[in-house]
Amino acid sequence: MDKNMNNFGGSYNTEARIRYLDGDFDIVTMGEYVICAVSGIQIPLDELKYWSVERQEAYATGEISFQRELDMHPELRKRDK
Repeated sequence: MDKNMNNFGGSYNTEARIRYLDGDFDIVTMGEYVICAVSGIQIPLDELKYWSVERQEAYATGEISFQRELDMHPELRKRDK
């Protein structure tokens, strides 16, 4: 098999377009990776675990996802002690 082709006949280094759902995602445009909305890191689709349905963005790690949620909803930082 040609190193530059995947099973779908496209290039290995292409960004996928994804529709993020609760607990799953749909591939709108085939590709090998998505871009982390915060860090800009390429996330291979088979390693994609963290995303926001609300913002339709992917995150490279759980920590990045959590921090993004706090940044977008600062009221979550306030807790009664």
